[in-house]
Formats: sequence, structure tokens, C-alpha cells
Amino acid sequence: MKYYIFIIVSCLIGHYALAQTAPDTNLLTKTWKAGWIGVTEEAKHAYGTYLFKKSAKLDQVPARYVVHVSADNRFRLFVNGRLIGEGPSLGDINHWNYETFDIASYLKIGENVLEAVVWNNGSYMAVNQFTVQTAFLLQGNTKKESDFNTDDTWKVREIKGRKPLDTHLIGYYALTPGELIDQRIESFPWIGKQVPENQWKNARFIAFGVPAGVYTAVPSNDWAWGLVQSSIPQMEKEFIRFKEVRKVEGIKFPKSFLCKATDIEVPANSVVTFWLDQTFLTNAYPHLLYSKGKDAEVSIKYAEALYEPNNSVKNNRNIVNGKVFIGKQDSIVCNGLERQMFSPLDWRTFRYIEVKIRTAQQPLVLHDIYSETVGYPFQLKSKLVADDTLIDSLLVVGWRTARLCAVETYFDCPYYEQLQYAGDTRIQCMISYYNADDDRLARKAIDYLDYSRISEGLTQCRYPSSVNLFIPPFSLAWIGMLYDFHLYRDDIDFVRKHLPGVRSVLSYFERYQLPDGSYSNPSQWNFTDWPDGRKRGWKFGTPPIGKDACSSILDLQLLMAYQYATKLEADAGYEALSKIYRQKAELLSGTIQLKYWDVEKEMYADDSQHKSYSQHANILAILCSLVKGNEAYSLYGKLAKPSSDMAETSIYFKYYQMLAMRKAGHADEYLNNLDIWKENLRLGLTTWAENSNVEKARSDCHAWGASPNIELYRSLLGIDSAAPGFRSVRIEPHLGHLTKVEGEIPYKGNFIKVSYQLNGKKWKVCIHLPERLNGIFVFQGEEKALISGRNEFIVENLQK
Repeated sequence: MKYYIFIIVSCLIGHYALAQTAPDTNLLTKTWKAGWIGVTEEAKHAYGTYLFKKSAKLDQVPARYVVHVSADNRFRLFVNGRLIGEGPSLGDINHWNYETFDIASYLKIGENVLEAVVWNNGSYMAVNQFTVQTAFLLQGNTKKESDFNTDDTWKVREIKGRKPLDTHLIGYYALTPGELIDQRIESFPWIGKQVPENQWKNARFIAFGVPAGVYTAVPSNDWAWGLVQSSIPQMEKEFIRFKEVRKVEGIKFPKSFLCKATDIEVPANSVVTFWLDQTFLTNAYPHLLYSKGKDAEVSIKYAEALYEPNNSVKNNRNIVNGKVFIGKQDSIVCNGLERQMFSPLDWRTFRYIEVKIRTAQQPLVLHDIYSETVGYPFQLKSKLVADDTLIDSLLVVGWRTARLCAVETYFDCPYYEQLQYAGDTRIQCMISYYNADDDRLARKAIDYLDYSRISEGLTQCRYPSSVNLFIPPFSLAWIGMLYDFHLYRDDIDFVRKHLPGVRSVLSYFERYQLPDGSYSNPSQWNFTDWPDGRKRGWKFGTPPIGKDACSSILDLQLLMAYQYATKLEADAGYEALSKIYRQKAELLSGTIQLKYWDVEKEMYADDSQHKSYSQHANILAILCSLVKGNEAYSLYGKLAKPSSDMAETSIYFKYYQMLAMRKAGHADEYLNNLDIWKENLRLGLTTWAENSNVEKARSDCHAWGASPNIELYRSLLGIDSAAPGFRSVRIEPHLGHLTKVEGEIPYKGNFIKVSYQLNGKKWKVCIHLPERLNGIFVFQGEEKALISGRNEFIVENLQK
């Protein structure tokens, strides 16, 4: 087992030996000395896996040796057989990321070998991936670090035996297929093998590396990568073991199998199947270790949940009996050698895996199976302890959901798409601010969605994506993302950089606005939510459209964006533009009030004919301040008990519903409005499902449903930004039935801490603010000033 131990140790070391080093200034302004190198002209666009290598002698070990590395599509870099890192971080062709590593501690006196596994999924690539051609690039930071710069002295060979394995799932799927590995053609390990020289070829030189924005005369049909340094760190990884065996056929498992490496012999000419349960959903690389078993076929399937026979219903995710296994699959054909290993190049998402082994003439010895998780290295810094166990469950499941939907970008779901949709991402950014105080992935999201804008002004609804798709309300949600950033992070220059994008998006809507400001004859897919499909007027997530080709829900989303733009432009110093957007907002506000307010029902209709009604329109009206005070309180009260013909929000739009609940004065009811999350827990989910039809939701992991990880801090504990850049705080708790609760959120390297305890008819309140932060405490209509340091109050409990 020594070989396996080496793999684990080298991987763990590699993950911590990374350098976030600024490139030499020449690498930002000039063509690089290193060049993109590739494979044969015939294979450059095809599905393929390759190993590039370069040897160089060093007379001494340098104290620092920084290299910048990229590939199309993906790479893993090894120095003297040890894993250094991987990438590049997802981007687009004009903003192609490179990773930066200090490899000094991996070098030695004498011969050093750098190797890179590079793979391109060709026509099978995920929708979130771009490609020009299979290529690899490594550039030393300075002349002293140039020994391994890529050129045509690098060697390359194809790693044969890896092929795509088609994936057949229920619902839209946008990722790579599984892997079919014939280890009789190429055995593991790929790194450090003694391969005859005639199997290596000199790499094909393509073009010198060029930073984004730097002019070059390289022909555009063979080069297009605009290089930018990755703005995020390497991903976090951790080894974990499976928790339970849920089904076994054809063999007996020793009790120690899940706890540690344990040899199990699968006899010749037999079939063995077993199901393993991680007990929670995860993103991970599975590792299967085995020996012998020549010509044996091994398949591994991955599933979020199991299905009822003959339909797409999942029901309780904890139940296995009577269910069928449908999932993405990898397959291996074994070569009969000792100490073989399988792990896919791309990570998988699963709670359950099915392993099926069909041996031939030789028995197979299974040594071990475990997983290596992967994710963006968020560190959970927020805390909340209360006298209600539900709250802890909500936070744990919500944080897991948010983590699984955040790797090199935020994305909607890990299993099916891994696409960064603006509507989802707005909520995910807020979760990051409140729970981790880390905005690097949020900045990247705002940047890349801005990069996706087309000449008409819209951002794509999801990006990076090589397949164009537009949801105009998600372009407005991107403006909301920037507004949130402005309110909760302190970087007006970053905001100012993106204001041209805001103006461009809003100019798109101006083309479709009537003289009264209404957004009419909307183009593209105007998705807003997934309400109950039986509700009148909604079509595939698009709200009802009236005879005038207008919708209050779309008008209100546009109004909200105008209100955001008014504030953003003013705070950035562009008063004239702020005034223009304020006027547009005032015009549209008046139109919405005239067209959609139903005097008899005392609520807003979805259409000007007042045929359709929804929670959505009225939630947005409250958030846009079309109703205030007692009127807002009364209106929200009606939404809380919707009529049978009113479209109700799904788990996604609950985010906006809870904001409206708080703004309308109903936030003390928050803990009584968690039914959809309770339903998820009841049905055994360990992450939040995509929509409110939990029993048959396509995806079991959508971070747009993790809004409790915001509102339990913002609404329940009451901690919120009161000024741009979070330069002041407003603390207004809404404690509902709780009698004791305390918690904290991270704040600029420190913490905002609160505790509330009910003693008889009085609350003991303790608030601690970091240095140079002040604000106000609001409770049951009374305000008290807050200063840096410790603040203590005794306040009356006026709730009935």
C-alpha cells in the first residue's frame, strides 16, 4: 500500500504549496517568452488526454521559483512526480485564466522533471467550457525562472485508453460525459512512467502567450487566448470515507471495509454489485484501488438520490429499498496488474454510488474505495446558537448547499449543469458575504457576467457558457448583484468599473419600453420563478403577459433595477445619470400603480386586465416601496394567506419574499414560514432541492434555496448594512418564538456579535461591534445608538 500512501501525501502537500504571486510587470504588458504548445494538427480539436514533460538540470535549489500555468481545456501539474496544482480556473477565451505556483520547494539539485496531464473534452465538453484547441502553457515569472518555459523542446504523448461514456439522465444535462478507461491500453500511474523515447514527440509550437488586451499579430485562426491571472485560489480538497453499505449482491463485505483499506477478493467469472451511501451529498473524486482482475469490467455510477421504478419520483432520499439507480457512469476495463487505481479527471457529485464488478478468468482484489472532496476554500465564520434545533439544521444544510454550488465559479447545481446563472448567483454572493466574509468568487462572478454582455446590452443569463442563453430579468439581477456588493463590500472603484455595464443593460430595456415606461413585447426568455405549474398564466417560469404585452412582474423587476442604478450612480459621483434613472423610476412607478393596482382586491395584479395574481408582483411592489407602512403591512398579510388562484413563490423567490416580509413589518413571522425547507429535511435531503416539488425535483442541490443562511443573520439576528461599504450597521432583531439566541457574522477581519435573552418580560441585549463601526439598534419601534465595542441594553418585550 506504499504507493497509495504516496499519492495521498503528494496530493495533500500539493494543495498547500501554492503562491498567490503578482506576475512580473512584463508579463502583464508584453508578449510572453513561453509559447502555447499543442498536439498534432489532426487531433487538436478532438477529445483527448495528453502528457507533456520537460527536464532541466539545476545547480542549486532556488528560494523562489514562480511559474504561471494554463491549458486548454484543463491541466494537472507535477514536479518530480508530486502534484502541484490544477486549472485553469473557468473563464472565457478573451479572459483565459492562468494559475500561479511557487514550485521551489519541489525542485532539487540535478535533473528535475515537470509533467502536465492535459485533457480536452472536444465536442463532449461541458457547456461552461470554452476551447480554442488542445494546448499547454508554462511561463516562468522572470528570466531566472525560465528553465521550463514551454516551447517545442517539450515532449508530448497521448494517454490512450480514455474515451467518453455517454450519460443518460432525467432532465437537462450540460456537463461532460463519464469516462471509459481501458487500462489494458494505458495503465495507471500516468506520471513518472518509463516510456520508450519513440512514444514521445516534440510538442507543436502554436503561438507565444499574450496577456489580455495586448496587441499581437498572431493569426486569429490558431490563437485566441487572452491571458489573465486567476483571481481565486486553488480549490480545497479533503479525503473522506463512505459511511454506509446500503446494498450488496454477489459477495460479503467485512465490517472494516468502510473504515479502512481492506482487501476483498471478487472471484473469477462472477458479478458483484454494491451501493455505498456517503449519507450526504458531496462533490468529490472517487478513488478505487485494486489489483489483478484481467479483463474485468468495473462500472461506477453516481446519484444524488434513487428513483421509484418507472417514473422520475425520488420521494424520501434516505430510502433505498425498491428504488432504482439512475446516474452518471464511469467504466474501467482492468489490465490484471498489481496496485491499479481509478479516479476520473473531472470530479463527480453524489450521495450514492453503485459499483458493479464483472470479472473474467482472473479474480479481482479490491483494496479500497474512498473520495477526495473538492470546492472553493470558503471558511465558515458565522455562528448562530438558538433554543430551536431547526435553526441549526437549516444552517448546516444551507451551508453545504452553498459549498457544493461554488467551485471555480458559483453555479446553479453541481450534478446537472455547473452554470453560473445571475439569479442564483445574487443569492450565493450574499451567502458568502454573511457566512465567510470572502468576496473573491463574487467579484469573479460580477466580472464574468459583465464580460458576457452582447452589443444589444444584455448580459447572458449564465456565464461562462459557450452556448448563448438570455434571461432579461437575470441581467437585472446582475445589477442587483452589483448593488449588493456596493452595500456590503467597501470598494467603490470596483463598482464604478461596472457602471458602463449597468447602463448598457438598462439601454436594452429602453428599446422595449412604452412611453409610460412599461416593458412591452419582451424578447428572450423572461424567466422569473418556478411557481406551481397549475397556476394560471405562468409558462415555463415566465409570468403572465397582458393584452398590452406587459407584465407587472417584469415592470417591477425593471423598476427595482432603476432604483439600484439611481443609488449606484449617485454614490459613484455621477449625479446627472442618477437623476435620469430616478426620473425613469418615478415614471414607471406611476404607471405600475395605475395599471396593476386592483382597488377591490387591494393588491397588484400580474396584468393590466387584472386576470392573474401572484405573490411575486406584490412582493416586488413592497420591495420597490410602492406601498409603505401600514399599507405594506396589510398587503403582506394577504400574501401570507394566498387565495387558491394566486401563484406562489418557489424556494428560489422565497429570498425576495423574506425581504418583503421584513420590509413590511412581518419579520417576526419568519420562523413560521419555513415549510419548504422543513419538507426538504423530512424527505431526507442533505442539500436544498431545485424547486418546491421536492419529491421529484430534478436537482437535489440548488444554492438559490439557501437564503436562510442569509436571513437567519439579517432578519432573525437583525444584522444588516446601513450604509454603502457596510460602513454603518443596523441591528433590528426579529426573534419570533425564541427566548435565547446569540450569533456573529464576519466583518472586515473581525466580527459583529449579538446575543438576546428573554428574562420574564424583558430582553437582555448584548452587542459587540468591531473598532470604528457604529450604528443603531432597533427593537419594537425604539432606536438606540450603537458604538464600537460592547453595547448592553435591557428592553421591554412588547410582543403578545
